[in-house]
Amino acid sequence: MVRVPTVLIADDTASIRFLIRTNLELAGFDVREAVDGLDCVERLRASADADDLPDVVTVDVMMPRQDGVSTVHTIRADERLRHLGIVMVSTQNLPADIQRGLDAGVDAYVTKPFDPDHLVSTVNDVIQRRSQA
Repeated sequence: MVRVPTVLIADDTASIRFLIRTNLELAGFDVREAVDGLDCVERLRASADADDLPDVVTVDVMMPRQDGVSTVHTIRADERLRHLGIVMVSTQNLPADIQRGLDAGVDAYVTKPFDPDHLVSTVNDVIQRRSQA
């Protein structure tokens, strides 16, 4: 049986979560949602085993309770989670913003508004790179 790749979306805006979810589901992904960075980390840590973890997490930068950069730092610092692919999806599009995300440990950075095909191909690329690592 072929395993369907899973993505956890962390974004505080319901319409953005819906847009990302719809495009990823149409591309064949299993999609879960978190309402902010803290919810994202809690959901990841609550996963019973490695098979229950997503392949990729998409993270917005600007979120309440815990922003995206802090969320990435938290994921990368956790031995059980650090292998996950992370794609930052944000309106923050200055070179310094993108560099901040890369420095935190994201695998890719997609700026909003995004082209749905670009988002899907980016998530697929991250999954492929992570599986070869």
